[in-house]
Amino acid sequence: MSRARLHRWGSRVHLVHAHYRDLWSHVEIVGERSFDGILFDLGVSSVQLDDAQRGFSFQSEGPLDMRMDRTKTQTAADLVNTLPEQELADLVYRFGEERYSRRIARAIVRARTEFPLLTTSQLVDVVRRAVPRAYRHGRIHCATRTFQALRIAVNRELDDLGPSLTQAASRLSPGGRVCVIAFHSLEDRIVKQTFRHLASGVAPVLALLTKKPVVALESECDSNPRARSAKLRVAERRRSEDDGRSA
Repeated sequence: MSRARLHRWGSRVHLVHAHYRDLWSHVEIVGERSFDGILFDLGVSSVQLDDAQRGFSFQSEGPLDMRMDRTKTQTAADLVNTLPEQELADLVYRFGEERYSRRIARAIVRARTEFPLLTTSQLVDVVRRAVPRAYRHGRIHCATRTFQALRIAVNRELDDLGPSLTQAASRLSPGGRVCVIAFHSLEDRIVKQTFRHLASGVAPVLALLTKKPVVALESECDSNPRARSAKLRVAERRRSEDDGRSA
């Protein structure tokens, strides 16, 4: 899809199938040393969410997969059916910030002794039975945080974000900007902390252009409801004469 849309730009576009943590090794191959702009658009894409066979959505029946890169082997079903109860509870709490993580993990372990959990609907049913009745009818779907946690774990979404942003800052030309769109609080927290670290100290590398994240307007959310959770942060590479001065 991207190749077709960007075809008209010809040799100016280099498409690479890789994790952003490996970006810089690929950049060296095409001979680029510095950049005027770098954009990180984090998380799962709408194309992946809308494909039931990818297993990202609790609203569609599909295999419990959740791999963004299907060349990798570990799936959400692997985690759900093999992790010890304590590790599963910790995962759901850490990456999903789910307050009923222990109840959900206990219910998953109990259910998988009867049959393997292989589909999204099976997992949703287990989660729904595990949480209090009032929680099933809350503002967000009761399985949202569990699905988020499994997706983050399967794709190791948070593991290399901070170091990758630091390396991106080092590759910016003076006055160049790095922009990051995050879609949940765990991502945004890492972006905020990394940017603040790079913009502080005796010889700061970046200047913060967004003290608070930029969020979508209501009109944008009306046309694209998924934009509601998007948070944009932007920082600029300091010019040498600006080094050491506050942002």
